[in-house]
Amino acid sequence: MPTTTTKEETTTHGEPWRPQQMIEENPVGLDQDVAEQLIPKLDEIQCTLWTMYHQYQKHHWLVEGPQFNDLHLFLEENYEEVHKYLDRLAERITALGGIPTSAPDVQAELSHVEHEPEGTYRVRQMLQHDLAAEQTLSTILRDTIEQAQELGDPGTERELKKALTKAEDRAHHLDHFLGEDSLEIGRPNGDAA
Repeated sequence: MPTTTTKEETTTHGEPWRPQQMIEENPVGLDQDVAEQLIPKLDEIQCTLWTMYHQYQKHHWLVEGPQFNDLHLFLEENYEEVHKYLDRLAERITALGGIPTSAPDVQAELSHVEHEPEGTYRVRQMLQHDLAAEQTLSTILRDTIEQAQELGDPGTERELKKALTKAEDRAHHLDHFLGEDSLEIGRPNGDAA
């Protein structure tokens, strides 16, 4: 099979029909300048959601302890929900004429959340990492909602608001799991059970 050499790598896939950086005229009638400003922001968000998806799934696999079942199910719900919204935002990118980033290494570079290192963390640490990721995501979503409002794109604004509501809800529930009155740290005088 012939290989194609680009400035970054050699591949057996050949040249893409449309390079990822190309933004087509969008079918939704949105001003091209608006689409070109929002697509990179949406792409960063969907890349951030991919990182969070993998982290939630990892935590779902590795969670242990007396609250295992509740947390196992909670983390599964979270990674499924995160996947739903990353898919919706990737679809929005295509509706605006863009191409969502799909290579995991590039997604990691564009993500606003750093991948948690390999290995198992204590349950509280895992949930703290998840909460920090949700807080970062929520901040980025609010900024991009404001930008979509200013640019006159109510469709993107609506999708981002839905994603924000769900991110805030997950953060709220994570905060409750991390409450001081838990099986791990709520023992009288810190005595072991």
